[in-house]
Amino acid sequence: MNEPLAFRMRPTTIDEIVGQQHLLGKNGVIRRCIEQKRLFSMIFYGPPGCGKTTLAMVLANELQLPYRLFNAVTGNKKELEIIFNEAKFSPGLVVIIDEVHRLNKDKQDLLLPHVENGLITLIGATTSNPLFAINPAIRSRTHLFEIKSNTAEDISAALMNAIHSPKGLNDSVTITDPALTIIARHANGDIRYALNILEICALACETGEINEALVGQYSQFPNMGFDKGDDGHYDAVSAFQKAIRGSDVDAALYYLGRLIMAGDMDSIERRLLVIAYEDIGLGNPAAVARVINAIDAAKRVGFPEGRIPLSVAIIDLCLSPKSKSAEAAIDQVMSELERQPLPVPDYLKFTPVNLAADKKYPYDRPDLWNRIQYLPDKIAGMQFYHPQLSGTYEQTLANNYEKLKKQPRSNRLDLLKKK
Repeated sequence: MNEPLAFRMRPTTIDEIVGQQHLLGKNGVIRRCIEQKRLFSMIFYGPPGCGKTTLAMVLANELQLPYRLFNAVTGNKKELEIIFNEAKFSPGLVVIIDEVHRLNKDKQDLLLPHVENGLITLIGATTSNPLFAINPAIRSRTHLFEIKSNTAEDISAALMNAIHSPKGLNDSVTITDPALTIIARHANGDIRYALNILEICALACETGEINEALVGQYSQFPNMGFDKGDDGHYDAVSAFQKAIRGSDVDAALYYLGRLIMAGDMDSIERRLLVIAYEDIGLGNPAAVARVINAIDAAKRVGFPEGRIPLSVAIIDLCLSPKSKSAEAAIDQVMSELERQPLPVPDYLKFTPVNLAADKKYPYDRPDLWNRIQYLPDKIAGMQFYHPQLSGTYEQTLANNYEKLKKQPRSNRLDLLKKK
């Protein structure tokens, strides 16, 4: 028996599937599909190892429908054409497409008409968020169902089933509760990962009992459940920024740790710089320079030592006063420009044409510079910047801003020059 344990234990009926009760429970939509012998095109999305492809195959088997597997990355147009030709002689053919978000345009163009006319039933599987990763043309022709990460209890149940099942280890070993708990926790919702650890522990077991010490040898680090290319990565990055914005030091350090364990310095660097300017901004502008220095230090020394300057920067940002006034100001400007782009006043142009000397910009009169109107006439006096008085630095800026606003500005440079 050379097949891996995870392959041997792959469910073949709906009742063998662990978890997913929101879809497979008494009133779950997938169970209703089976009971009513109906199937429609759908996309399963969720983290790796939660059983998306397995569920698709089980669903086709339960409905006694023929199915074909196709990988969006490695499969080619010729393979799709063969599947479509087969579908003409095999009504109800189910096409299960793994990594469906990776379909290129040529494959999509081949696929869409056959999904549209019902020649095939598409069941796609993806680790990405379908609202962003799936082509709208495919998304509009399918129903989206989330396949959730398995709980530790689900993982434990799957492991015990593998130990007792004739298809699995057939009671050739036992496992202690602490060892079971470690595997379930380290699996992080991925049953396949858990079964792989169980299999190697069973192989290495000399006493017939898998204990905590044995598991520790072969499962030293938890399965992170994300990489740079899937949604788990973007979820961690999103939580990272939100925690800093919310001044939760401990949570921010936690998500920093996840990104460090994934070795994703690029995302850490980019996100920290964005956070420093976007969320802290004028609340503590000196923190921006410190963040740049921390990133430079981390990149120079590398991991694991690089975690130290990064953690300093995180704590600094979390506990700094927050101000989004600069971002809000430029966003308001961009909206105004989209609404009505206006020409630059003649006296501000680089080389004004046919403009009298007394109406030209006074390079030699710094005493007039803060009295000149710089906005176009139609929006003169419009205020884009609204200070957020969360820190002493921006409070100082706001005070100066108020003083400057009390000084009238004019587009009549000839009159200003006479004063």
